[in-house]
Amino acid sequence: MDATKFEKRFETALQFLATENFSDANRVLEQLLEKRPRHPGVLLNYGCASAGLGKFDLAAEAWDKARRLAPKNPRLLLDLGHLHESINNMEASRDCFRSAMAIEPNAIDPRISIAVTLEKNHRLAEARHFIEECLSIDAKDEQACYFSAVLDHRENKLEEAECKLRDLIVAEPKHPYVVYACRYELAQILDRKGCFDEAMLMLVEAKKRVRTLAEVEEIGAQYDEQARLYNDYAKSLSRDILHDWSKSFPESRRTVIPRLAFLGGHPRSGTTLLEQILGSHPQVKAYDETPAFGQSVLSKQRRSGQKLSHQRINALRREYIQFLRQMSASNPDEKLLIDKNPSPTAFLPLWLRVFPELHVLMALRDPRDVIISCYFQNLPLNVINSNFLSLERIAKHYADLMNVWLVVREWKGFSWLETRYEDIVANLKPEGQRVTKFLGLEWHEDQESFYKNKRGVKVNSPTYHDVTQPIYGRSVNRWRVYEKYLSSVLPILEPYCRAFGYS
Repeated sequence: MDATKFEKRFETALQFLATENFSDANRVLEQLLEKRPRHPGVLLNYGCASAGLGKFDLAAEAWDKARRLAPKNPRLLLDLGHLHESINNMEASRDCFRSAMAIEPNAIDPRISIAVTLEKNHRLAEARHFIEECLSIDAKDEQACYFSAVLDHRENKLEEAECKLRDLIVAEPKHPYVVYACRYELAQILDRKGCFDEAMLMLVEAKKRVRTLAEVEEIGAQYDEQARLYNDYAKSLSRDILHDWSKSFPESRRTVIPRLAFLGGHPRSGTTLLEQILGSHPQVKAYDETPAFGQSVLSKQRRSGQKLSHQRINALRREYIQFLRQMSASNPDEKLLIDKNPSPTAFLPLWLRVFPELHVLMALRDPRDVIISCYFQNLPLNVINSNFLSLERIAKHYADLMNVWLVVREWKGFSWLETRYEDIVANLKPEGQRVTKFLGLEWHEDQESFYKNKRGVKVNSPTYHDVTQPIYGRSVNRWRVYEKYLSSVLPILEPYCRAFGYS
């Protein structure tokens, strides 16, 4: 294969990766590795494709080979550090960052990267050490100044954090992330202090800057088409569909899998809190927003377009469970597996087609609180998260997701339970016992002190910092102080408030 053809094939693989078509990317990259097995870039991206397919051992092996081929390349080491982090291989991640620091002793980026991973694992003092190193190298580094304020916020030093963030905003930072992130962070602090109007002003400013980074309207149009398709599909199915599916795909023909439950709902409805409580049970293995369903079931079924025959469904069942096993340090098969993932709520019909025995927990929260809480979130921009840039789009996203739920919960023979965030906050143990019993388990004392059990453990949800705290009630009825800003979306939310019992 000549150089021109090689580069064209490599570009094709990168395009597949960009659209999360990991199967085709993997196929092309394997062909390229046969021709050039010592190409660091091909190895790095082959690892990405493998990780996307849930083959984390292969991913780590490919990245290690790439590292050995270019051990003194700090840019590569930085990239590898972030890639290892993406599959929760935290020791390998930090080792790459430290190696990059050793090559460039005054480099800021690897120190920032280590600090971020430590903060996400609630190791704040260690994170602070690396940030202080950054500031000693360059006292005006924008990332370090921002992250110093983040750590102050995490340590409840609100005045110090606010002062640093205001100084940073006045200085007009150039770093694309810091430009909007410092405003998001300041909005959170202002909300805590009761400065609600200024908090909203900061959020509007932050979102205005995010909008300049991508074609948000075009991304939103992609989402709208997807939402229309999954809502139309759910509505097209009869209330007896589970009986029909079970008749055509009886238990005797299904690949046996561990006990499985899905924990869904709209983002910011208390899914993370519930996952942490249930995951503290010794007989439960809870997964926090993994790509398992999206990559092993949803994307493969979309791309193949194959009819869901018995053989096809069983193949998807096996691949999904294998993906979860790859994400576990030990074999989880003897435990109840809980996949907590708000956005895949939209695809409940496919969940139930592939996993007819699935137990479904639906986390509910006052829709008005959900909308406000989502508006405060600083999320990476993608097709779904593009909705979080305006209150109106968040309300539409809420309606899209919950419309599917309101249809599916009427299906006959469906094992489901709704649980309200407000009930968990007010009465953790009784509500926790009710939910745990639904899953076929007895309440365990560790569940009541869930926040103590999770220190030092990475949580993928944007609200990862909340899991180290006891339950608090300040988020209940939070929407009332922002009611004037919600005037345009209250009519959209009213049917859902009524359906879920919120006056």
